[in-house]
Amino acid sequence: MTIVLGDNRYGKARVRVVKVTRDTPVHSVTEWNVEVWLEGDFQTCFEDGDNSRVLPTDTMKNTVYSLARGSSATSMEAFAKELVTHFIETNPNASTAGVSIHSTPWKHLSAGGEHFPTAFTHDEDKHDTTTITFSRSAGYAIQSGFEGFWLLKTAQSAFAGYLKDRLTTLKETNDRLLGTLAKAQWTYSAADLDFNHLRQKTETALIHAFATHDSLSVQQTLYAMAQKALETVPELTEIRLFLPNKHLNLIDLAPFGQDNPNQIFVPTDEPHGCIEACVRRVD
Repeated sequence: MTIVLGDNRYGKARVRVVKVTRDTPVHSVTEWNVEVWLEGDFQTCFEDGDNSRVLPTDTMKNTVYSLARGSSATSMEAFAKELVTHFIETNPNASTAGVSIHSTPWKHLSAGGEHFPTAFTHDEDKHDTTTITFSRSAGYAIQSGFEGFWLLKTAQSAFAGYLKDRLTTLKETNDRLLGTLAKAQWTYSAADLDFNHLRQKTETALIHAFATHDSLSVQQTLYAMAQKALETVPELTEIRLFLPNKHLNLIDLAPFGQDNPNQIFVPTDEPHGCIEACVRRVD
């Protein structure tokens, strides 16, 4: 029997960095949670404990902070590109460098019609994400998206005509609530793009499709959202959507002598349906 090392990588995760811009009276805050990794010729480290080819993960952490200080990147994708390019150029034993960034959004505080230019609060539950790899053989691969995006429809949602067996208890409906905690990942066709603009266009297309689609199922709505994004943003090659069905169940108020014309619901997180698909452009 022969034992050999398979695919491997190493790096640093949960490198949290906040960058404050103070060059105008209205400050801005960017918070990113960064993961960095390298793949390559590190076999002797794993098998023999020879660390001569290994960049310490603590150095990777420090590199994130150092590059953030000098970076002029205006998007998370641009900063991730700076990182992977640096790690490939300075680590000859690495064949691929990768970076994932998970954002925490901040917005300015306001109260009573007054806006405070140097005070902030978290913006929303949704977090923007990106994952970029830079391979010596294949160049850049860029995938962006978001997670934790709450969406809810109170009209144009039905579910009927499905397969039934002796264990089916779900009742058909042509008027239900559709709730989900959406996650999206899309792939760009090129490495030099206006990523902030394209992110906004993609999210607008997804939201518009969700809000206006006459849904016969979560699956159908997922496809309609992905189709709209690909039609609207030609720079995308594919998009993967995760739409867990966060159920909102109609409460039976008949025991209390009351009707319930689709007004009172109970939200339930567990168990929930898991709907996921990748929709891609084929030329």
